[in-house]
Amino acid sequence: MRRTYGAVLAKKIAQRLAALRAAETLEDMRPPALGKCHELSGDKDGCLSLHLTANWRLVFSPEEYEEEDQGGLKWSSITSVTIEEIEDYH
Repeated sequence: MRRTYGAVLAKKIAQRLAALRAAETLEDMRPPALGKCHELSGDKDGCLSLHLTANWRLVFSPEEYEEEDQGGLKWSSITSVTIEEIEDYH
């Protein structure tokens, strides 16, 4: 990761991956201090994102999940994710 993304970004990626591994469900990732996890829309609908730096994001998708009655993902139902990409989409 250091070779591809540099030392600072590689450290953030490792921190976010460790936090995802430690979470029992995605609901554990809701506090803003844990990377501002949020659902994406548009061409990335169905994916979520964690902040790495001001511009870089770790984009992932849930393996299995339920939907909320009013729409959106039921975060407490998500127990595993697939990392889709690490990108600067700003």
